[in-house]
Amino acid sequence: MNAYSKRAWMWADACALVDEAERMHRRFFDLLATPTAPPTWEPPVNVFRNGPEIQIAVALPGVAAQDVSVRFTSSGLQIEAAAAPPALTAHANVVRLEIPYGRVRRQIALPPGHYELLERRLADGCLYLRIAEVRR
Repeated sequence: MNAYSKRAWMWADACALVDEAERMHRRFFDLLATPTAPPTWEPPVNVFRNGPEIQIAVALPGVAAQDVSVRFTSSGLQIEAAAAPPALTAHANVVRLEIPYGRVRRQIALPPGHYELLERRLADGCLYLRIAEVRR
């Protein structure tokens, strides 16, 4: 590697680090700007299309079926839920806490159109939805 390419590589790395720092800075101040919204986490989703039908699987570990809200919005599908924190004894020490709990909100963009919910079930820690576009 010659001296010029080494400097170019270092310069590119430095620029990438500055960009990342600016993104983190903006995100930090965005969080401070909206203190009224409760903190939420976005669960992972899988979306499949099978002809006119869309199948969605949302990972919601520890969420009860009655705590899940599914509604259509102008931009797609909004899923909200509440995951209860784990029940611990008074003297338990947390060694690792990887499964999130608290408020859950996930917005899933859908192509423009009118949709209906065909199936909704919660099984094995996942919310399964089947929706279809309604032809008018």
